[in-house]
Amino acid sequence: MEAAQPNPTWDAEAHSQVVDALEASVGGVSYEIWGADWCKDCRSALPDFFAALEAAGVPDDDVGIHEVDRNKDGEGVEEYDVTLIPTIVVEQDGEEIARFEESEDTPAAQYLADRLLDADVMV
Repeated sequence: MEAAQPNPTWDAEAHSQVVDALEASVGGVSYEIWGADWCKDCRSALPDFFAALEAAGVPDDDVGIHEVDRNKDGEGVEEYDVTLIPTIVVEQDGEEIARFEESEDTPAAQYLADRLLDADVMV
């Protein structure tokens, strides 16, 4: 999925608090991400999110990418109750601790970094 490629112009220094929050949770959480290249919201939101994960040093092993078709069918859709894309679920010890869905008012990286800080997920 091309939307999973990090945005090369995303400025990690300008988003240092986001990077710090994601970095502090490395090894303690995993990310499950649903999207598709045909989805304009995914093409808009996901490249910056993947740039933030990359800047924070989140290992590929902690990121699951699930592409869906135009009917929003795909791996894990039913299990995770995915109805909107992009959807990003953050899990700790197999339990969902945060979820970003398509139309939040805040960019995905900032939205989830704030939830990680609220949940006090520091490794």
